[in-house]
Amino acid sequence: MSSSPSSAHWLSLVGSIWLQTINGPNADFPVYSSQLKDLKHISQVQLNFLAFASDAGKFFGWFSGVAALYLPLWLVAFVGAAFGLVGYGVQYLFLDSAGLRYWHLFLLTSLAGNGICWINTVCYLLCIRNFGTSSRVAVSLATSYLGLSAKVYTSLADSIPGLASSKAKAYLLLNAVVPMLVTVVVAPSLRVVDLTGAASTDAAFLVMFAITLATGACAVVGSIGSTSNGLSSREHMVSLSVLLATPILIPLALRIRESLNRIRETKRENRIHDLGADDAIAVERVVAIDIADAGSKEEEASSAAEKPREEVGGLRLLRKLDFWLYFFSYMFSGTLGLVFLNNLGQIAESRRLAQTSTLVSLSSSFGFFGRLLPSFLDYYSMKSGYSISRTGSMASLMAPMAGAFFLLLHPSDLFLYLSTAVIGTCTGAITSVAVSATSELFGTKNFGVNHNVVVTNIPVGSLCFGYFAAYLYQRGARGSHRCIGAACYQETFVVWGATCAVGTLLCAVLYARSRSFAGRLPAAVAGGAVRTSCLARLANLVS
Repeated sequence: MSSSPSSAHWLSLVGSIWLQTINGPNADFPVYSSQLKDLKHISQVQLNFLAFASDAGKFFGWFSGVAALYLPLWLVAFVGAAFGLVGYGVQYLFLDSAGLRYWHLFLLTSLAGNGICWINTVCYLLCIRNFGTSSRVAVSLATSYLGLSAKVYTSLADSIPGLASSKAKAYLLLNAVVPMLVTVVVAPSLRVVDLTGAASTDAAFLVMFAITLATGACAVVGSIGSTSNGLSSREHMVSLSVLLATPILIPLALRIRESLNRIRETKRENRIHDLGADDAIAVERVVAIDIADAGSKEEEASSAAEKPREEVGGLRLLRKLDFWLYFFSYMFSGTLGLVFLNNLGQIAESRRLAQTSTLVSLSSSFGFFGRLLPSFLDYYSMKSGYSISRTGSMASLMAPMAGAFFLLLHPSDLFLYLSTAVIGTCTGAITSVAVSATSELFGTKNFGVNHNVVVTNIPVGSLCFGYFAAYLYQRGARGSHRCIGAACYQETFVVWGATCAVGTLLCAVLYARSRSFAGRLPAAVAGGAVRTSCLARLANLVS
């Protein structure tokens, strides 16, 4: 029988979920970017370069993949949290000082951005190594919580009045301290554990889905309903915290079940010792016949199963056409969505929208559901024995995203909220699917390095698309620091929509080239299925 995750594996998943929840401190940048712009007297172009700086740290994200090959994962996570503590902490301490120059802000933000890569690498590797055939579901579940980061940080800032002398300093303090505190709490769970359990954990996944949906619903209610239903920021933060803590009940319940199973196993072994000679011979015959039968079925399943994808790494990765199709389709969709979210503060300000934090929370909440969607598809496809092509999923998500950019041409606030929800959902889903797409296209052996090479498209795209948007914004401002009106981003949205459409075509080509590597029953799953029946018959006989 194929092994199932145990309580130790689920504990590592809970740790990964909590890390992912706070591992998007850069996502709250749009909330305080306008105030930072005024405090440091910088232009819109310089402000966009600061947004790029957080992504620029991903240029060196592959260091975390190399480090994970030689260092324990808990230490890799601590390195990432330390980078964030220094990067945002120094900004918090000296933000009001004239000695903190623009280039200091750029380098410190880049350092903090690189720390995000280290923590992401730990979470991805734990899910892939600890969950075997369920790794795609685990990865999607964990990464979905990254979409809640902006919501968590804005809720914390709103629920703790007087945290700092300004909004910018309050967010910088939270960005510096919260990841380190959470890393200290979850460090003991960040370890790879061999898959040895035989009991099914399907019920655990279903419970986790229910908890995750409730958490997302709570986030959405807090984003769009707090002003109308009278729910205070503190009450909402308490309810969100309770839901975020609830997943710990799953490994606790599994631990209790494992203890009860050990007791039953001991009783069963004693019963086997009491079997007579005739019963023992009967058991041997059943085992011999069924194992031989299972062996022939497993050979048939293996021959019909998906052939393993070639393991690609190092410089060979850069010589693959699939890599460049993947790189640019990701940059023209997921990265473009991230650039849009980074500019939400200025977009809201140009349209005279008072509650910028509401728009950021909305994008964060729908991004959470977007990241969660692939986990549902992975779970049900895993149960049916077939996998869904990652590249095909990405292509289908890019098309509505391109349409949402064109909807933004309408000056109505309704279309702004609607498009933000669509782009947030699609961006979250694409970034979640991309984690599994990297292993699907290039194998799992060098995943830690490969995926960090792939995500270098984020700083490249952030620089190109962000600078383009800032240049057009500054031109529309006509010498002022601010541009007001729907026309400020009109040309930008047209170009972004067309770019996303091109990304959709590139990803469709990639899907056509790689579709033979998905949609088949993996050999490991097939072999586990044919072995289950003989072991079940043996268990029935001895009991």
